[in-house]
Amino acid sequence: VQLQASGGGLVQPGGSLRLSCAASGSFFSINTMGWYRQAPGKQRELVATITTGVSTLYADSVKGRFTISINNAKNTVYLQMNSLKPEDTAVYFCNVRVTMFSYEENSYWGQGTLVTVSS
Repeated sequence: VQLQASGGGLVQPGGSLRLSCAASGSFFSINTMGWYRQAPGKQRELVATITTGVSTLYADSVKGRFTISINNAKNTVYLQMNSLKPEDTAVYFCNVRVTMFSYEENSYWGQGTLVTVSS
């Protein structure tokens, strides 16, 4: 299973960015897709997750500013980030949990995309 993420970059405080991540490969079904982030010197933390049934979970720090969505037909997850703050600066990682044809559940990570919020 491969994950291709895109959409990171440099943005001023208060600005917006949209991240996307497409999953490809051989698997039976996707269970959840999500975004995590890791700031310098800090541990990786959950940002938001979504199931294929569109049940969502957000970190308190991004509620009301970030929106996660999924296109099941394209196996793609999006993260719309609005009202960005300097503390949102981090490498953002895409994650997918899939059920394989063997019925085993596996988790995969994308390569990470850097989001920098700075004036």
